Amino acid sequence: MRSLFHLAFNVTDLDQTRHFYGDVLGCTEGRSTVTWVDFDFFGHQLSMHLGEPFKTANTGHVGDHLVPMPHFGLVLALPDWQALAQRLQLAKITFVLPPQVRFQGEPGEQWTMFFCDPFGNPIEIKGFASLDTLYAT
Repeated sequence: MRSLFHLAFNVTDLDQTRHFYGDVLGCTEGRSTVTWVDFDFFGHQLSMHLGEPFKTANTGHVGDHLVPMPHFGLVLALPDWQALAQRLQLAKITFVLPPQVRFQGEPGEQWTMFFCDPFGNPIEIKGFASLDTLYAT
């Protein structure tokens, strides 16, 4: 079975949304109206609707750091993660948690970065040398 993830959430400006998700992240725009826009988020569907964004708080423990909760994200193969990290750094994105490796040398070794879209919606992107180790314990 092949499945795709769908997430709908609020933003306050569709032009800023198009710039961030389209130009900065490189996502392809899909359908839209005057109140929402869809994007292909690395093979998954995001629908951004005009409205009040989620309230978030830095309560999630990632190693020694607190990160915003709730958040959504993506898991990429390491070369794709590295390319995206470089793209975001060149775009001068402000990171909540800059690109880094965690659990180095342990099962589940992963690279991670946290940042927010222009509306404060937190995003975590993880990278794995092998996607088969995503659930390693």
